[in-house]
Amino acid sequence: MGRLAGDDDMDRETRGRLLGRLARLLGQNARRMGAAGFARGRVLADLLTAAAPHIPIRDLATLQEHHRGLMGEELADRLVKVAGNATTAVGAAGGALAAVEFAAPPLLLTAPAQLAAETLVVAAIEVKMIAELHEVYGVQVQGSGTARGAAFLTSWARQRGINPLEAGSLTSALGTAAKSALRKRMLRVLGRSLTTMGPFLTGAAAGAALNRAATRALAAKVRSDLRGSVPAPPPPPLPGERPNLRSAD
Repeated sequence: MGRLAGDDDMDRETRGRLLGRLARLLGQNARRMGAAGFARGRVLADLLTAAAPHIPIRDLATLQEHHRGLMGEELADRLVKVAGNATTAVGAAGGALAAVEFAAPPLLLTAPAQLAAETLVVAAIEVKMIAELHEVYGVQVQGSGTARGAAFLTSWARQRGINPLEAGSLTSALGTAAKSALRKRMLRVLGRSLTTMGPFLTGAAAGAALNRAATRALAAKVRSDLRGSVPAPPPPPLPGERPNLRSAD
């Protein structure tokens, strides 16, 4: 999940191979844990919570270096575009895998695990995007990897930016309300992934389009919150106007 979420330039073959490997691992877990937990979103939420501290998050300096010195809204636009491309690619890869499964019906037994894998990877990509948007807008989220992971998961589940001054916004564990929101959000993404099960490559096209639109919509909501949390700079003085300085008295 870390590689699938963190590598902006991953080629299609590698992405498909890693997605298939994750689906196989999830299939083994489903047999061991039971399908009910997956169906209710509990297992998916638990897996994403465990993975969150390990999702690679770049600081502002690294982001600017990686994206050729872009700053502010231009850098934020670039991050959203990259994340949208990544979730689009995951939807396309999932649809391609589904097309293979429809050609070989016995493999349809792996479809639930494939949907779970797509859901987790899309969620991880969007969590990474949200975390890095906070860096761009100067909203510092301090704490351990676990606390930061919990904060960004809550931000993703609620589709809101983080307010570090809000009581309880930075804790090392998700509260009951946050866990419930996370499970519901995972189920919504899982439902979106169902489109990749369409026959032949129609699922790939539908999954790619839905993922791109949903990632952009999420980014717009979070960016609106983050803009509101950054104090606006004072307006520049008008021509001939002296800056408003405090009196020496």
